[in-house]
Amino acid sequence: MNITVFGGAQPKEGTSAYEEARTLGALLAQRGHAVLTGGYMGTMEAVSRGAHEAGGHVIGVTCIDIEDWRKSKPNQWVKEERRKQTLIERLQALIEGCDAAIALPGGAGTLAEISLMWNLMIVESLPPRPLTLIGRGWQSTFDQFFNEFETYMPVHQRELLYFADDVKIAVDSLTS
Repeated sequence: MNITVFGGAQPKEGTSAYEEARTLGALLAQRGHAVLTGGYMGTMEAVSRGAHEAGGHVIGVTCIDIEDWRKSKPNQWVKEERRKQTLIERLQALIEGCDAAIALPGGAGTLAEISLMWNLMIVESLPPRPLTLIGRGWQSTFDQFFNEFETYMPVHQRELLYFADDVKIAVDSLTS
């Protein structure tokens, strides 16, 4: 399968967040999956590196808007670059190009990726596929969201999101 991984650009090599993302990339590659990431630094780099080191195929979905804003280039482990002009086109490629998606911790960009993919599945613009959010942060964020706005989200919409405590559980859930 093609697995998109969302996550923050902040984690640096040697941090636990970076190593968790690197492990995720390796686990996905070991199971024969290709990984799609945003292609740059942080979580994207770590997932790409882990997948590459495990012999997997690494796809980086990059965009000119990000490179102009951040002055960055794709990370060295990207083997196939899918270059887009805008951030919206990049998000669309990451979401539509996957059989499943996994979200590691992140900020506003990661939340936007999760929300867009989830909403596209809710309105049936995108066929349902696994969207797994890793960590207590996402679980508590969405628990609060569901509690505060319960009447706006029927149970069948909530059930489109899966939660996993760690990367191993997330990868195992893809085949169970």
